[in-house]
Amino acid sequence: MAIFRLKSGDISAFKLLISLTILYGLMSVLVYSVLHMKFITPLAINAPLNQFSEARALQHLRVLSEDIGGRQEGRPGLKQAADYIKEQLNLLKNRANSNLRIEVEENVVNGTFNMMFLGHSISLAYRAHTNVLMRISSVNTTEVDASVLVNGHFDSALNSPGAADCGSCVASMLELARLIVDSDWISPRPIIFLFNGAEELFMLGSHGFITTHKWRDTIGAFINMEASGNGGPDVVCQSGPGSWASRVYAQSAVYPMALSSAQDVFRIIPGDTDYRIFAQDYGNIPGLDIIFLLGGYFYHTSSDTLERLLPGSIQARGDNLYSVVRAFASSFMLRNSSERQYFESAAQGTDDGERAIFFDYMTWFMVYYSKSVAAVFHSLPVFVFLVAPIILHLANFELRSCLKTYFDFLKGMLQHFIAILMAIMVPMVFAVFRLLFSNHAMNWFANPYLAFMMFVPCSVVGLFVPRYVWRCFYLSEEMSAQKMSREARTKEAGFYGAFGFYALLTMVYTLAGLSGGSLTFFTSMSMLLAWISTQFFSYREHSLRSVVVYMLPLLPCLTYSVYFGGFITQFLIEKMGMMGSIPPPYGYYVPDILVAAMIGVVIGWCVGPLLPIIGDWLGRSSIMKALLQLTVLALAISSGFFPYSVDAPKRVVMQHTILTADSMQVLDSSYVFSVVDSNSLSFLFKYAQEASEHPQIGSEYSFQTMRDRWLALFPVSNLLSRSLKFPVRHEEILEKYSSFPYLSTIEREEISDAGIRKVHLELYLGSLKEVWVTVLNVTGPLSGWSFADRTLPAPETIDGGPPSYICRLSGASYEKWAFWLEANSSEPLRVEVAALDQHLLESAKDMKHRFPEWIDIVAYTSFMSSYTI
Repeated sequence: MAIFRLKSGDISAFKLLISLTILYGLMSVLVYSVLHMKFITPLAINAPLNQFSEARALQHLRVLSEDIGGRQEGRPGLKQAADYIKEQLNLLKNRANSNLRIEVEENVVNGTFNMMFLGHSISLAYRAHTNVLMRISSVNTTEVDASVLVNGHFDSALNSPGAADCGSCVASMLELARLIVDSDWISPRPIIFLFNGAEELFMLGSHGFITTHKWRDTIGAFINMEASGNGGPDVVCQSGPGSWASRVYAQSAVYPMALSSAQDVFRIIPGDTDYRIFAQDYGNIPGLDIIFLLGGYFYHTSSDTLERLLPGSIQARGDNLYSVVRAFASSFMLRNSSERQYFESAAQGTDDGERAIFFDYMTWFMVYYSKSVAAVFHSLPVFVFLVAPIILHLANFELRSCLKTYFDFLKGMLQHFIAILMAIMVPMVFAVFRLLFSNHAMNWFANPYLAFMMFVPCSVVGLFVPRYVWRCFYLSEEMSAQKMSREARTKEAGFYGAFGFYALLTMVYTLAGLSGGSLTFFTSMSMLLAWISTQFFSYREHSLRSVVVYMLPLLPCLTYSVYFGGFITQFLIEKMGMMGSIPPPYGYYVPDILVAAMIGVVIGWCVGPLLPIIGDWLGRSSIMKALLQLTVLALAISSGFFPYSVDAPKRVVMQHTILTADSMQVLDSSYVFSVVDSNSLSFLFKYAQEASEHPQIGSEYSFQTMRDRWLALFPVSNLLSRSLKFPVRHEEILEKYSSFPYLSTIEREEISDAGIRKVHLELYLGSLKEVWVTVLNVTGPLSGWSFADRTLPAPETIDGGPPSYICRLSGASYEKWAFWLEANSSEPLRVEVAALDQHLLESAKDMKHRFPEWIDIVAYTSFMSSYTI
């Protein structure tokens, strides 16, 4: 590190910097322990029967994720899982006391509907999917009594054992059902457990229940459990309609983990849950969407195993579930479908229909208030900002003097805004700079601390740059009666400018109808309390004592800022491995820039409130030089780290594509690879040496944009940009398969001489072994079809081709699919079929196993064929 000369006050500044670093370090340790459930003690298998036990839940999870094979549609493990769940529920039924009525059933669902998923319009048709249900009620209840639904899915994603997603949900539900049966509590309302078997296929199990089951109209509230990671906080990410469900959670949760602002951003995250089926698309039922969010490295991978689960996570989830279910069942606001309709029509609904504002503080307690209260509370900071100059000039009030003070405050607000902007932009610049001299992106992916090492120091520099440049920005001429030094006036203008910035942000959030204003409101009011304390207890204008006095009232706010900021940064880093690849050259930079910008935002939020009081101390050239040197050192160190590891794998999709002409002919066979992050296929085969040396690759491969070849994954295929394709021999295919998928015309109805016709078709899936889904892509003059109540979805365009209508078929692959298409002209219809078979040929398995352990491969076989009708 270069040696530079320290000026007067630099030593005190460095002491303050080191003290703040230690303080924030201690906060980070506390936050880490909270997020990783270190304060939760999981109960053992011999825990009292009237308590939820994580160990007992893990017994079920071990069977589901280890003893039973893959729980994907089309594989035998899914049926085995349903049988195990039903067996466990019947055991509970047989030993329940006489005050309980327990019903257990296996429900086979069929249906078809249209859906918007990942921004794309598709039709879905399904058959023979299995749900397992249990209804626990007292002997005094009736069939129409309002009930509480607890939902979780037991199917898992492709190539994943699904321990967290969502075996942990099923295990929690089985233990919760046991607890209700074994406890002394008799629920005043029925409790329904829905173990649904087709969530990964776009929420088909929940759709089948809510549209066809006899209990669907009795549901008065629901809890949907999901997992986007291997544990940590079980966060309420969505709630509604209305605020009743979130209010019940706030009042009853043992370890509250909820954030209303999560619902503001949930819609932009690629993915969805059963919550939308119950609360939005069909049921309009009040409910909660509760999701494991941390540990996203293992989400939908082969590493989603039992040993990866964070200890304590299931215990906290179970304790919360039991308490919230009891609160729902005991609430007089629990109403069945007809009761809800009556009260809504009579304008006597549960609330005003708006979601409430709420957030948990470190899982210790909940802060909760309605939007009407928020309209008042969130206006207070702006009101204080507007009246502050008047109050400051009460002793000698002059309008001109007040206006000048307002102007000074606005300049302080502008300076703070520029500081926050610089805190975001400076790390973004360093992120781009590093990539210009690095062999690969996302060095921080497997080691998130590297991102903080690289981007925190330079973000702090950006925060202090405006303070350094405009140490005493130009102030209006002061009235002689005010009797304040220029330094004190600058500090006052800086504080009210920063305070006004957060106050204005709070008001913008509130007027936009978003929930994030609660966070900036907390910040602004904590700042105000801190400033008032300095006026009462600090006597010297420029002393370390004033810093301490200012910081003490801010500590709860700063700790929460570190908690929330650390959580969303870790979540973002983990999700960067699966957010989709963007075509080069710009896609290479996107993840690093996003992570750098997020850390800049977090630094602006965690350190920004201190800026008015520490800006003069730390806005020095010596401090900024030291921080920049730390940044350069961190950038150099990080370049030596590899982005991936076994604990943070790179995701790769491998598709064995087989093009067929009829039920017995193979036209082409190839392996197609793609990645879902910014490190390209060139990177993949550079470091996967054994795979790159496969004799079938040779020189006959090319990088292409070929989304049409990924039809079996549509619309998830839109997360893939470029692909690598190389041919493989197909003799083994003919040996292992006796027939391939084939679409045949059964009947053709000519409706008019203008060419309007209806064509009846049958789709036979041949001897495919483990069909997960079959996708139809219809182009041409299509005017109707037999799917989704004869309603076409909005047309899609694949790689600039003609308008396409997409339908996904799933379930019972051993039976033929019969359907019809209607054309409104004589032009031909073109139907492309892609059937996804999870079975791999031995040669494909050999190819998959050539990749190192730090690569997680989703591998399958896609049979594609095309027909003109």
